Amino acid sequence: MHILLTRPLEDSSEMILKFKSLGHKVSHLPLLNIEKIDYDEINFINLGGIIFTSANAVKFLDLKKIDKKIFCFCVGSATEKKARSLGFQNTITAEGNVSNLKELILQNYETNDRKLLYVSGEKISTNLDQQLLNEGYNIKRIINYTVKHNHKFDHAFLKELKKNLPDIVYIYSQNSAHSFLNFIKSQQIENQWLNTNLMCIGEKTSSILNEIKWKKIFLFNPGEEEFLLYKI
Repeated sequence: MHILLTRPLEDSSEMILKFKSLGHKVSHLPLLNIEKIDYDEINFINLGGIIFTSANAVKFLDLKKIDKKIFCFCVGSATEKKARSLGFQNTITAEGNVSNLKELILQNYETNDRKLLYVSGEKISTNLDQQLLNEGYNIKRIINYTVKHNHKFDHAFLKELKKNLPDIVYIYSQNSAHSFLNFIKSQQIENQWLNTNLMCIGEKTSSILNEIKWKKIFLFNPGEEEFLLYKI
């Protein structure tokens, strides 16, 4: 099968190698650029836990002064993998879902415990910090990266992609979905996806691309990419 991956190369490289090893053709169309944002110095004293809703939040945080033994709540396995690679020992992970992450925090962390730090990108789909404040938690949000839409694509790649559209496309966020929709319209290929299966994280993400006619739409959690191949 021909598979199109749309995350930045750093986040896609393992999946590219995996799918190629299984005999699939893989194309890579990075829809978003991730850029670090400067933030005020953080006082890690009396911090009891930290929350990450993406691997990029972990990547762009200065971790030199933080105790890696505190509770580390991660939205999914990819985020947890990044956190553990940088030394966090006490990780708790949800299955790529912020609602599940909130429930894990409620189950594992008391409101009268020490302060929580929530690290995220500039745009978030769920106001997790406000929800936890409403539950009585002492929590501070830090924004340490931003996401920008990629508008520069290799012309030779685009020409080849149009001649051989993928059997499967993986979309990982609402931002990516908006970017992909803009890409489809800019290339004037809105009506050419009837033989393509769309794989999206969450209904909100897939709904953005509903105006395009797909062969089928599947919802998935990070880590299920290979499993989805066998459902087609």
